[in-house]
Amino acid sequence: MPQTAPELLLLGCAVIIGIVQLMWAAGAARGQQDLKWAGGPRDEPKPPLTGVAGRLDRALRNFLETFPLFAAALLAAYLAGKLGSTTLWGAGLYVAGRAVYVPLYAAGVPIIRSMVWGVSMVGLLMVTAAIFL
Repeated sequence: MPQTAPELLLLGCAVIIGIVQLMWAAGAARGQQDLKWAGGPRDEPKPPLTGVAGRLDRALRNFLETFPLFAAALLAAYLAGKLGSTTLWGAGLYVAGRAVYVPLYAAGVPIIRSMVWGVSMVGLLMVTAAIFL
């Protein structure tokens, strides 16, 4: 049985981060949006989320914007046979950045949170660049 590429393991870690983030954001939202609304047809507009619940919701939306790009770039690099130190470091930076970003955002930490997001974007760009190198 061939060994799984470390980058693919990091892709799996990113999926786990997304699942944890989804559950954390949903749990926080339930504290502000009652179960009747959440379990119903949601015909009424979503009640606004504030505080930690709002920050977790925004962090989740941010993850959902970047993760498909990361997954596509990583899988493209894998299929093109372009995995190497650039993709490994890039995937590691993306996953580490996303893992640190969420608690910083939930805690309301400015500036550093944005810097950590930037680290994850550098990782995404590294993986993407490897496709063309």
